[in-house]
Amino acid sequence: MQEYKTVEFASDDFFIEKKSKFIGYVKPVKTQEEATAFINEIKSKHWDATHNVYAYVLRDNNIQRYSDDGEPSGTAGVPVLDVIIKEGVVDVCVVATRYFGGTLLGAGGLVRAYSHTSKIALEAGHIITMAECSVLECEVEYSFYDRLNTLLDEFGANVINTDFSDNVKITLSVKADKECLLSAKLTDISAGKYNLKKTGTKFDKV
Repeated sequence: MQEYKTVEFASDDFFIEKKSKFIGYVKPVKTQEEATAFINEIKSKHWDATHNVYAYVLRDNNIQRYSDDGEPSGTAGVPVLDVIIKEGVVDVCVVATRYFGGTLLGAGGLVRAYSHTSKIALEAGHIITMAECSVLECEVEYSFYDRLNTLLDEFGANVINTDFSDNVKITLSVKADKECLLSAKLTDISAGKYNLKKTGTKFDKV
């Protein structure tokens, strides 16, 4: 499986443009059913909004969908989708809610506003890269714990679990192509006292 970009969590942000309020919602989704459920959730929350525009992109079968929800054709859903595609993000759904403020924005103004709504929503959801990672375990004495954490940060590793008992046992994931370098560096700075044990692989943020 190739690495890809998505958002880390559901989030939202908003801005005001000529008295119209634009709220951008984002959520990581894997299926059309999940995307539809999220869209309906936001529509229910903002039932009184002028428009609830949306777009989503799924890795599976490269599915792309969007809706202008009553805005002039091509001025809302397409700009939201274009930003998602430009950012290279997949398995994501963005809903752009608009409360009309009384001033018409024109076609160009709408495109800019919905593009910006999509962009701030994606930023709020924190874009991450997912890649194949090695799952590793390491057990160290408490005196070495801080040095190990510093080393893991240096290699962008994710701590999955930490067990504090007689020693500290850490389960972590690191991008597969960094595993050998991380292992060699740990052996070096611990003078061969500690090493990493591979227990599996998983897709994780890097």
